[in-house]
Amino acid sequence: MFLGADKVKAARAQTLKSEFEALCMKDNEPLDEFYLKLNSLVTNIRVLGEKVEEVYVVKYLFRAIPSKFLQIASVIEQFGNLEEMLVEEVVGSLKAREERLRGLTETNPGQLLLTEEEWRKKENNEGQLLLT
Repeated sequence: MFLGADKVKAARAQTLKSEFEALCMKDNEPLDEFYLKLNSLVTNIRVLGEKVEEVYVVKYLFRAIPSKFLQIASVIEQFGNLEEMLVEEVVGSLKAREERLRGLTETNPGQLLLTEEEWRKKENNEGQLLLT
């Protein structure tokens, strides 16, 4: 009877591991939402008695994030000790980056650059030289 329960646990753990490996953050998905999915899967795998190393989850996280986080991920990988880093630390750094990106896009949504004509008009309207 208990042997059957062990087989069910092992099968469930394998299913969760497959879901974990397939998990990938979408470009428009908030980091908090993605982290909840990731953490839930890891917790459920561990509850079933499977060992999931923190370093494995950290390294996987870097593979699962979209390109908007690649700069900060590269810095963390180069200057941080991934063997000792916690997932929460990485997520905190990525969250800070996400907030900075949100602040940049909310300041002037939809417009990143001015044309030369727009720039000159802005200079004339403000009465000051914007270029140095």
